[in-house]
Amino acid sequence: MKLLIKGGIVSAALFAAFGANADEEASLVINEDIEITVRTDAPAHLDNMRTIYSGWVYRSDETQALQMDDFENPGMIFVDDAIDVWASADGSEGKGCVDCHNEPASMAGVRATYPKWNEEAGEVRTLAMQVNGCRTERMGAEEWKYDGSDMLNMEALLASVSRGMPVNVAIDGPAQSTWEMGKELYYTRTGQLDLSCANCHEDNYGNNIRADHLSQGQINGFPTYRLKNAKLNGVQSRFRGCVRDTRAETYAVGSDEFIALELYVASRGNGLSVEGPSVRN
Repeated sequence: MKLLIKGGIVSAALFAAFGANADEEASLVINEDIEITVRTDAPAHLDNMRTIYSGWVYRSDETQALQMDDFENPGMIFVDDAIDVWASADGSEGKGCVDCHNEPASMAGVRATYPKWNEEAGEVRTLAMQVNGCRTERMGAEEWKYDGSDMLNMEALLASVSRGMPVNVAIDGPAQSTWEMGKELYYTRTGQLDLSCANCHEDNYGNNIRADHLSQGQINGFPTYRLKNAKLNGVQSRFRGCVRDTRAETYAVGSDEFIALELYVASRGNGLSVEGPSVRN
């Protein structure tokens, strides 16, 4: 295979698989209790893939092992921080998350459905947008920074109580136009390298580009703790990094474009388990 790009050709050698150092047949069970679906049939709306895989499948044995035990998973430190915030009052209403939602376990299944259409707001909302909606509309508190540490900690908590549950993002009804926008963005080539999301994550997953073992770019594990920067990372910040890698002008975190792209990419993982906070390179 060859990928045509502006100014030349990148040969398939760039994407050659050269010792992936990962057990792609491994199974993920967290704490010897929570079974995670890391491979399953692709959802019907995907035209070009039969099977979808969690990014966990493509990580090294050592990185895979970190996610199998909450005591070893560095992302769980931030979950503990969010549990404290969950029970703390904030804002003019003197309320905390606990006052409306009881314990965090009551939110099991929520992460699996986001992004989703919010009828009252008349828009597709990501989980971060919904958290901020609760803060401003119900708590009288200030918004958290999108993909900031407070937000990512809370998203990690909400993901953790949904681990093992299947991603089930709706793409029909009033959300469909946003989903279509995200799909167009996913397949549009950008930047000096003239690459789309699909060129790496659909055409070349399982191969290596330099030292990186390419996954399908599934986001069921977000927020994810990256060993590269030793912190939790959000979905849309990761989108920004990918777009910059194509040497293109990127969109802002929280923009309409990235909300649409998040909806579309999330729907590509329908059927995989929620597994955040995950551990990745």
